[in-house]
Amino acid sequence: MSLKTLHIWYQQNKRDLPWRHTQDPYFIWLSEVILQQTRVDQGLSYYLKFTTHFPTVFDLAAASQEQILKLWQGLGYYSRARNMHQTAQLIVANFNGVFPDNSLDLQKLKGIGPYTAAAIASFSYNEPVAVVDGNVFRVLSRLFEVAVPINSTEGKHLFNQIAAEFMDKKHPAIHNQAIMELGAMVCKPQKPLCGTCPVRAICKTYSSGNFLEFPVKLKKLKVRERHFNYLFIHFKGEVQVKQRQKGDIWEGLYDLPLLESEIKSETHTILNNVYECHPELRGIEFTIQRKTDAKHILTHQRIFASFFELIPSQKPTCIQESKWVALEHLKKIPASRLFEKFQEKLNLQEDKI
Repeated sequence: MSLKTLHIWYQQNKRDLPWRHTQDPYFIWLSEVILQQTRVDQGLSYYLKFTTHFPTVFDLAAASQEQILKLWQGLGYYSRARNMHQTAQLIVANFNGVFPDNSLDLQKLKGIGPYTAAAIASFSYNEPVAVVDGNVFRVLSRLFEVAVPINSTEGKHLFNQIAAEFMDKKHPAIHNQAIMELGAMVCKPQKPLCGTCPVRAICKTYSSGNFLEFPVKLKKLKVRERHFNYLFIHFKGEVQVKQRQKGDIWEGLYDLPLLESEIKSETHTILNNVYECHPELRGIEFTIQRKTDAKHILTHQRIFASFFELIPSQKPTCIQESKWVALEHLKKIPASRLFEKFQEKLNLQEDKI
């Protein structure tokens, strides 16, 4: 089988996606950053929003971080958005808006690792460098029946080597996109469509029938469980909110002040904990009610959240590092998805509180 068979299959079966109609490195970079840890069907709408609001890297660089985080809201892994903003500013300041034309120089930019650098260099500049993502790992592990774990140091090195040897150096852009598309559309994790695969004639696991045993992965890291007790403090149409700081999830986004506990907290204990942790609120009477509970799953964390409504007898001072925000402005600030879901569930409107 020649690689041409794979390339023809790609040309005939590829999905019609907007970033495939350009070689502009800005648009390709945007799509790759958005699609990291995001499905195409979810990422497409975000790509269109970003290209509409920021049609050039100069527009993205000139935006505020809050504007970018607000547009990014719901995608998760918010460090991607912050790194993207910083990289846009650097490209404008140091390169006059022109992206480096090779993967090595691209990797020097914040948030651009080997995979993203290879994708930009290959798709935009036709550099003969292999692009290795999860789909490519899966295709190559099945094609050559490689039992080395893909998430091990040895595995990452080996699969990059195999990908480099397997690729068509004369047509790197088409080849890289073809093998990625093959993994997304045919060589699926659980139900691969082997009967329509253009490379099944040389696939070792197709011949042996043990394709579902590949790729091999090391066991996942232990998931950390956390209990968040959110304090929904409001008074006459204003709500206390807090911007999350560095060193934890959702950096730069807003949610409510919270108390973190080892186990789920009960309503009758919360107020005493509030007074203990925030002595500035002592002397203020509150009525308290548990509004809702929610579970939020992240890659390495499982968040169990309880939202407690605290209605003060008089307007209190702000909890440390918090601020009052008018209720109608809540939807204008970049919020964690957990806080956003709370707003949606309660259908928060000014006349309701």
